Amino acid sequence: MQLSATDLAFDRDHIWHPYTSMLNPAPVFPVRAAEGVRIYLDNGQVLLDGMASWWAAVHGYNHPRLNQALIDQTHAMSHIMFGGLTHAPAIRLARHLVELTPAGLDKVFICDSGSVAVEVAMKMAIQYWQARGQGSRQRLLALRNGYHGDTTGAMSLCDPETGMHELFRGAILEQFFVAAPQSSFHGEWHPEELAEMESTLQQHHQQIAAVILEPIVQGAGGMRFYHPAYLQGVRALCDRYEVLLIADEIATGFGRTGKLFACEHAEISPDILCLGKSLTGGYMTLAATLTTKAIAETISAGGAGCFMHGPTFMANPLACAVANASIELLLESDWQQKVNALQGWLESGLAPARSLHGVREVRCLGAIGVIELEHPVDMRILQPQLVEAGIWLRPFGRLVYMMPPFIMSQNEVAQLTATTCQVLADYLN
Repeated sequence: MQLSATDLAFDRDHIWHPYTSMLNPAPVFPVRAAEGVRIYLDNGQVLLDGMASWWAAVHGYNHPRLNQALIDQTHAMSHIMFGGLTHAPAIRLARHLVELTPAGLDKVFICDSGSVAVEVAMKMAIQYWQARGQGSRQRLLALRNGYHGDTTGAMSLCDPETGMHELFRGAILEQFFVAAPQSSFHGEWHPEELAEMESTLQQHHQQIAAVILEPIVQGAGGMRFYHPAYLQGVRALCDRYEVLLIADEIATGFGRTGKLFACEHAEISPDILCLGKSLTGGYMTLAATLTTKAIAETISAGGAGCFMHGPTFMANPLACAVANASIELLLESDWQQKVNALQGWLESGLAPARSLHGVREVRCLGAIGVIELEHPVDMRILQPQLVEAGIWLRPFGRLVYMMPPFIMSQNEVAQLTATTCQVLADYLN
């Protein structure tokens, strides 16, 4: 159904879109449908989607197998509370996650969204130490340039100075922070980058419940790709100072970096793992927080006798059913070859941007391509230019980046990258 001028006026006056002012809202583009790697606008324009709906729609849109999973599950039950009850889609999903994730993560808490998965991880870590009689361990150690979500606890773990949540600094928990690693994924490793992490853990480990980081790729905090040796070093330091390690793989999980999970680049296992985004192939919100038997049993033996969290829509059957279909679809495909090919196509297609005035760096890893500019983009100018050229990207800060669906073809990637470079050339001229 095509939206009328009245509909769009109502949207502008009453609907609050993400990170948008209600006084002077940014333009929005009405969508009629989405299919494969294309978004169909109300005005008849077709956009090639380079964002996979904020990195989640790895199989593209309107996939018949994912559609059928939802239809089939709807006929059985759309929702049932998870307190005191269970169901086949949740059991099947937990089995998938235990089998696929790094070793030792065999207890699964299925929750609502990526931010909630981080909140759950924080509570797990704190409740674990309380159960061990070390209730002073209530703070976390995070990396600068990191991003872990928009809910209150997750906000406290984002960069307190350059992140999106500086406004709330006085109202959220005060955490420990260390500098982000500077050694690039493909570059030389500099072991001295672990010094601040080590000194902070040495001085404050009795107050720290866990270290949290985004393995290998810092996403919304800057699309930075760092060296696997840093992750290995953090794992070793956490072991030395008896601090838990939380890996936030909400953006990187399920193949995005070229490994099924980014922790595999460093061959480490975290104590707690957060998953979300592409868990359901971008169909609906669902997340999971996994931990070890030792942590789960310690929490369960503590004063509360249970883990103190239970979302109303936890393990929603519809979401679990489509997550199972998405995971099985991914595993049946040659996903690793597809992601490796995407990296090569992105590298080739974005290479011309390196010669543009105002471009600081071009970098790619897996199915992620990033053009970092010298100065922040003006979204009110650049976004409409990208749409007019027939592509959908959502730049932020100094970054014009793309995380396309895994099903995008070589010709489509060539179109996406060439158009991006051309629009940027005109914008920066």
